[in-house]
Amino acid sequence: MEPRRSHRQVADALRTRIRSGELRPGQRMPTQAELAEEFGVERGAVRQALRTLHTERLLTGVSKGSPATVAPAPGPAPAGPAPAPLPTTVALAPRIEAAFAARHVTIDALCLTSVSLTLAVGEPLRQIHAGRLDPARIDVRVLLPSRDIDLAFPSPVEQADGSPAGASATGRLQRRWLAHRNAQGRVLRHNLLALRSTHGIDVRVSFRALPFTPPVKLYLLNESEALFAYYTLKRREAEIDHEQVEMYDAEGVRSMLFAFERGAGLRDTTFVEQSHLWFNALWETISSDLLLTD
Repeated sequence: MEPRRSHRQVADALRTRIRSGELRPGQRMPTQAELAEEFGVERGAVRQALRTLHTERLLTGVSKGSPATVAPAPGPAPAGPAPAPLPTTVALAPRIEAAFAARHVTIDALCLTSVSLTLAVGEPLRQIHAGRLDPARIDVRVLLPSRDIDLAFPSPVEQADGSPAGASATGRLQRRWLAHRNAQGRVLRHNLLALRSTHGIDVRVSFRALPFTPPVKLYLLNESEALFAYYTLKRREAEIDHEQVEMYDAEGVRSMLFAFERGAGLRDTTFVEQSHLWFNALWETISSDLLLTD
């Protein structure tokens, strides 16, 4: 019996068939069940392989119920698995869901509040409860800004006369961010740890605090993918403690997410490897224990 293949190997094999002409433009692909049986993998791995080929514009109709179709005119191989970056709210969830097809799921995240990660984990959790995903172990590590630092953002806009914003506005924004950070982290941790009792899955969720405000967000999935986005600052107004506060704030859920995959070329592989080294260095050196308390 052949060893079980990864989703990258499935994508490589199907990509070769498309580019060689074995699978012709407009031809209907085999069903996910047929591909899973052929390659000896779970359907989750097949779905992730098909999504990879869809981002490379080699397949169409991947998200529909019927089998995907070979694109009319396959183009040249792109530099990475996602040549057209998408907003975090669109791109992160399917990548997280595909990662949960593995028996051992690993997620490392560096972010401002973990709200995007908490939202993205919702769908694979539903798939686990429905019996369509069955990981044996889940390890999640999250790096978040420390409560003890002065945040670079969100930050109040200076006053009309050019003087710095008062300590009151800064304090309100800090307390609002801290409550949001803690609430999102607790929800993420609770939802994942619940899988221990409901499905007997070995789950570990850890948080550590950074001594700086991260200007970017980074998600590392199963040591094979790196998803990267810049926090874009916008000037906006919000009511906090019954007062209007004008601030510079990050639009994290709308940040454009760039995807890199190990094995998709030297550039992508190197980015994934260096991202892991960078994350581990932060985790093991300058970060500190983080308690999700008020």
